[in-house]
Amino acid sequence: MTQETISFVYVTYIRSTPEKVFAAITKPEIARRYWGHENVSDWNPGSKWEHIRADGERTVELVGKVIEVSPPTRLVITWANASQASDPASYSRVTFAIEEYDNMVRLTVSHDELEAGSGMANGIKQGWPAVLSSLKSFLETGRGIDLSAKPKSA
Repeated sequence: MTQETISFVYVTYIRSTPEKVFAAITKPEIARRYWGHENVSDWNPGSKWEHIRADGERTVELVGKVIEVSPPTRLVITWANASQASDPASYSRVTFAIEEYDNMVRLTVSHDELEAGSGMANGIKQGWPAVLSSLKSFLETGRGIDLSAKPKSA
């Protein structure tokens, strides 16, 4: 019996260039400034990538492989918790599509092949919107948002 898979698609518009958006995703020194993590790879198809916490502990939290790369418009990677790296069934896929849109960029992030009801599927529902909001704020203002912020109590 096959496990049901689901997909999520997120779209945002950023006053920036495709080159700056692509660099913000792939350059560790930029990603740490709005994500609190570094995406580390040589970004060649077939290469591994790691999502490393940008703190003193440098914990590798996510891992995967680069499937496709066409700077500055497209990046496709596999995605899994580092603790589940040895289980092929735990991997999902993330596609970053970056297109010029008048004087801005339309960034579409598609996260698919997710196991329905899994911790990963539940986590990205909140994770991607916050990360992409922080990316947008960072590229437009020079400052990301507080990704650890919680709702104010009523």
